[in-house]
Amino acid sequence: MLMTTTHHIGGLNEKALHADLKEWYRHPGDQVEVKLDGFFIDIVRDDLLIEIQTRNFSALKRKMLTLTEQHPVRLVYPVACEKWIVKQDADGKKLGRRKSPKHGTPLHLFTELVSFPELMKRPNFSLDVLSIREEEVRRHNPRLNWRRKGWSTHERRVLKVLEHRIFATPSDCGTLLPSDLQEPFTTKDLACALDQPRRLAQKMAYCLHRMGVLAQTGKQGNAWEYCRC
Repeated sequence: MLMTTTHHIGGLNEKALHADLKEWYRHPGDQVEVKLDGFFIDIVRDDLLIEIQTRNFSALKRKMLTLTEQHPVRLVYPVACEKWIVKQDADGKKLGRRKSPKHGTPLHLFTELVSFPELMKRPNFSLDVLSIREEEVRRHNPRLNWRRKGWSTHERRVLKVLEHRIFATPSDCGTLLPSDLQEPFTTKDLACALDQPRRLAQKMAYCLHRMGVLAQTGKQGNAWEYCRC
């Protein structure tokens, strides 16, 4: 288990999950929190710029578009394949711990990649998807979050990095398509083949189409049909 402490690097106060991942990813000799082209970079390893983003890729769009014009950039994204939920009272006293029934997969990168799928076409851009075991700490305060019966996420922590997988080209992303998927197919067919919600299949098909991995070949009712390019 990685030990989480309060991180202050370059005067920036980081959340636990981001700081844990930076510590895991960092190699001896790497520079951290380097300002380049008007942006702070999490890790600089020789010529490679490494940015860790735990969610909300849309906030990084301008940064990624600008930096990849001149520099190789790797975006690191964690997916919680296993999650433990710790509940605390308002003062931080532990009330219980349980395993979440939800399991993330590398497919969930498409929920964020919809912000800039075309970026995968740039030679300077790559994604590293980390499959992690995560602990989510929730605290109870009815005055702050009545919609969730007073529970809100206080912090997220990395317990273990299980594996990581680099996607450097659109075709790398295309390897996440089921090999036995019959063509042409709709997002409903894709969702069934993946055993995932159709909403995720729609985002995946959209991204792969914008990357040039899938082509729209016609319609089945109101639904687009796709084939591999």
